Amino acid sequence: MGRVVALMDDLFFQMKLLETAKHVGVEFKVAKNGEVLAGMLEPPTKLVIVDLNAKSDPLATIGQVRATQKELPVVAFLSHVQTELAAKARAAGSTEVMPRSVFTQNLARILETAKD
Repeated sequence: MGRVVALMDDLFFQMKLLETAKHVGVEFKVAKNGEVLAGMLEPPTKLVIVDLNAKSDPLATIGQVRATQKELPVVAFLSHVQTELAAKARAAGSTEVMPRSVFTQNLARILETAKD
């Protein structure tokens, strides 16, 4: 079973991702900060998801992932009007940065990329 680890604060959105992950057939874990997320990358994780509006320094979290996992896909999402934050996320090492609405529309497809 593929494994996805996410950094996010929104409990309702976490539940949506958890339900979609179950439906798709991937394991889904949520970290409250970058340090916890870094510790959750083992066993091998196939995908990291980062809510760029999380309170626990999401850009630093992306940097932490990149420091140890250069090839691990990192998908980040944010409000569509936050273009400056999107650019910072790309510079920090996000593989993809997308508006929350696009992320939500493509959630099943995104999670399927983590399947074994």
